[in-house]
Amino acid sequence: MEEKPLGDHAFTSTNPHDRAADAAYAGALSFGRRRYSKDLAGVDVAVTGVPFDTATTNRPGTRFGPRALRAASSMVVAERRPWPWRFDPFGTLVVIDYGDCVFDFGRPAQVPEEIRNHFTSIIEHGVATLALGGDHFATYPILQAYTKRYGPLSLLHFDAHHDTWTDAEGRIDHGTMFFHAAQDETIVPERSAQVGLRTPNDELIGFNIFDARFVHSQGTEAVCRKLRNVLGDHPVYLTFDIDCLDPCFAPGTGTPVCGGLSSFQALEILRGLSGINLVGMDIMEVAPAYDVGEITALAGATLATEMLCLFAENPAR
Repeated sequence: MEEKPLGDHAFTSTNPHDRAADAAYAGALSFGRRRYSKDLAGVDVAVTGVPFDTATTNRPGTRFGPRALRAASSMVVAERRPWPWRFDPFGTLVVIDYGDCVFDFGRPAQVPEEIRNHFTSIIEHGVATLALGGDHFATYPILQAYTKRYGPLSLLHFDAHHDTWTDAEGRIDHGTMFFHAAQDETIVPERSAQVGLRTPNDELIGFNIFDARFVHSQGTEAVCRKLRNVLGDHPVYLTFDIDCLDPCFAPGTGTPVCGGLSSFQALEILRGLSGINLVGMDIMEVAPAYDVGEITALAGATLATEMLCLFAENPAR
């Protein structure tokens, strides 16, 4: 008699590489139906949420992003493997869902340190992270945690906004954190790149910029060639603000800007960067309250899965 699947793969799985038999519309939700665990032994990537959105400059709501991305990921992993990759990242990597970063919302000034400590506690075990946001400020303390292991990083930043506007030290703002990261040498702008930008900013502070017009006019292959030249073999942290996509592909975000990348363009760029020295990654600014038919969450979960494929092909891993 055929054995029935147990269901609730996030809790019942005993094989870190197997695929869930849960229906896309049912069962306990973890990212990619991966096992929920706090045990980092033998783990390659820990997926962890950062439900923080008090640094926003427009519409709040990204605190619900991690939950929405987990739900959408059940559809993404319903197929045998991500198309058009020739392997299954969950068969190659040991990926767990580590749950969310916990912080005291009543003590907002302490949140950056709590985020930094959460990620440090994972990275010091030799485990990479895929962070689910949450507003984009959270990337800054995550980067600080990574520099303890890798030193100053190359940042690969997809966004509609520069997030490098000049700011006073100590402010918590999702539009200025990469200014601070450059100032304190957490990242190296000259070997970092920003893709998809379409907002004015006269203070570029040394970043290599491939704005939305460049992507649309030159194509994804040209973008990938340029990015490879910039990033070289340096340790790279990849951060993707979902508003890099045009609002017709990602309406569920706090600061939408027209004229952005299509889902296909963004995915093609990631696929074209196979072999970069990727050490950590995140998908930020998904705000499900403004979404339509979950298309923003679905785009975010798909991009996050592509990042795992990219991480799996890092020759330095």
